[in-house]
Amino acid sequence: MNGLGQISQFWPQLATGFDYIAALLAAAHALLHKRDSRATALWLGIIWLLPGLGALLYLVLGVNRIRRRALALGVHNTRTRPIPENLGEPEPDGAEHLKLLARVVTRISNQPLATGNKIEPLINGDAAFPAMLAAIEAAQKSISLATYIFDNDTSGKQFVAALARAGQRGVAVRVLVDAAGARYSWPPITRELHRARIPFAKFLRTSLGTPWRVATINLRNHRKTLVVDGRIAFTGGMNIRHGNMLTDQPKHPVQDLHFRVEGPVVTQLQETFANDWAFTTGEGLDGEPWFPELTECGRVIARVIPDGPDADFEKARQTLLAALAEAQTSVQILTPYFLPDPTLIAALNLAALRGVRVDIVLPAKNNLPVVHWASRALWWQVLERGCHLWLTPPPFDHSKLMIVDGHWVLLGSANWDARSLRLNFELNVEGYGREFAQEMEQVIRGKIAAAREVTLAEADGRSLPAKLRDAMARLFSPYM
Repeated sequence: MNGLGQISQFWPQLATGFDYIAALLAAAHALLHKRDSRATALWLGIIWLLPGLGALLYLVLGVNRIRRRALALGVHNTRTRPIPENLGEPEPDGAEHLKLLARVVTRISNQPLATGNKIEPLINGDAAFPAMLAAIEAAQKSISLATYIFDNDTSGKQFVAALARAGQRGVAVRVLVDAAGARYSWPPITRELHRARIPFAKFLRTSLGTPWRVATINLRNHRKTLVVDGRIAFTGGMNIRHGNMLTDQPKHPVQDLHFRVEGPVVTQLQETFANDWAFTTGEGLDGEPWFPELTECGRVIARVIPDGPDADFEKARQTLLAALAEAQTSVQILTPYFLPDPTLIAALNLAALRGVRVDIVLPAKNNLPVVHWASRALWWQVLERGCHLWLTPPPFDHSKLMIVDGHWVLLGSANWDARSLRLNFELNVEGYGREFAQEMEQVIRGKIAAAREVTLAEADGRSLPAKLRDAMARLFSPYM
């Protein structure tokens, strides 16, 4: 018998042996690395019940190479600033308990609190875009712009034109667009940036035809920042797309919140951009044009909280849990996507059971129906413990905001879902100050006044087909 015949004779045994070894290795990895015991048990069943195929499925879908890959990228290591020994704490009138929250978030974020900041809300693109464009037109030294979606539409072209004029004046311009977000419009805005000779880069370019780059397809830079001359910043949850200009009655209108920021905390916003830019391009941004000395100009005590699947893993989620634990009177949450994990649901319910008024404000009609279905599948879990849930009328509201006890505000790019809290690179800002918090409370109260409250009876009264559909959608919530 020749060698080929011998191999074919023993191939079934070899294949069985290989399947067994692969299953053993996959099972061992799941036991050692999976945090959720239910997920571990599920994967063990798949691995052993589907010989060969189960191990392959685990390799492709079950191994958390997202976090491992991000750690290897070193996004957070490109620029760091030493944390002062005396970090300071907020001095909120009537909210002394929030000093403990400040200490906890200091340890979570490894960022100092910055006093003397001014934060101004900008509602919808109607207020945000003119303010951002005016700042770009007035720039003298530097402009850094990071965004998830940068559409090639009327608003997008206005930004390109303003950035091009700034570059022609001798202003140093840098634009960072997420590789996935750049594909939301066609042709992509990057063509316009290239034609205008504006220095730009795509964060984590991916290609389905390049296997070793597919692993980064879920690593999205969801941060939105614009910093002008290192002194004036804009941040929040607003993408650059004409749908935010509600006065123009766009085809797909979107409500949103953005913020104009001045004061020492702008340095932290610029540092986050510099980190991402240096990682993406290898170019370091430093010196007075990018990092001037800043003086106090307001009364908000603030701090930037970067979050991502790297060394900043779960910082946003831990901040949410810390804030819910410290709440004494009220929690107000405004978010477009509400898919909290069981720990966050428990924290919301415990706050409500302590007598804290918990208001959760969501859009009645979501731009992603499957996310809305998945969210509805868990509404009963917060309603049955006394949380209040409100649905705002169209147009779709993409705003993100959280307020605790009328003194603490969290704003930024993160949603209440697994993608934001585990996969995306996000940026949030926490602010301490009664005046600013009360101003933000007025925004949420205005939305609640136009909303309708969802009752537990309504959530439980859905038809059986709707419940089944929502439950099926919820199975995919970790991947949305």
